[in-house]
Amino acid sequence: MKTHDIWMTCFEDAKKSINTFVSDSEQMKKCEQFSKLLIETFRKGATVFSCGNGGSHCDAMHFAEELTGRYRKDRRPLGALALGDSSHVTCVSNDYGFKYIFSRQVEALARSGDVLIGLSTSGNSENVLLAFEAAKAKGVKTVALLGRDGGKLKNLADLAIIVPSQTSDRIQEVHIKLIHIVIETVERELFPENYL
Repeated sequence: MKTHDIWMTCFEDAKKSINTFVSDSEQMKKCEQFSKLLIETFRKGATVFSCGNGGSHCDAMHFAEELTGRYRKDRRPLGALALGDSSHVTCVSNDYGFKYIFSRQVEALARSGDVLIGLSTSGNSENVLLAFEAAKAKGVKTVALLGRDGGKLKNLADLAIIVPSQTSDRIQEVHIKLIHIVIETVERELFPENYL
């Protein structure tokens, strides 16, 4: 296959993933619920935590920095933190095991009224599952951005948004769109002056 054909095939595949997701009315309703939950959370002055592994960890960090920094225009920072800084990860992995890296931070930092967002293309990441269990024990709402069939996280999350693709790259491409769009919905509601 020629390089040009690979590019075109990948773009067409990405477009198909987005179109399939957008045409699912149930998933679109869940996206609206996601927006409402975050708007309510930030109105109360609560915090949104995020976590994931590998590329999903990068997306979790991207999500948090867009909220504490800025998305499109200047505004006050919103409380968000991506779990898993390197010193914490190496400490907890060494002392307790890698599967506890997120749950320990949830136990230490999260409060009732906060929200935890977990990203997992398989829906079966053990450390994210344990973080969700810790969140539920503390009265923290959970949102899972998933792929494939949703895995175990689908039934553990308060809100599970599932991208029906089979490969991590396509799933993560839709996840980053969800992240950007939910942030825009939050900004439009809380900072309407930025969108005049």
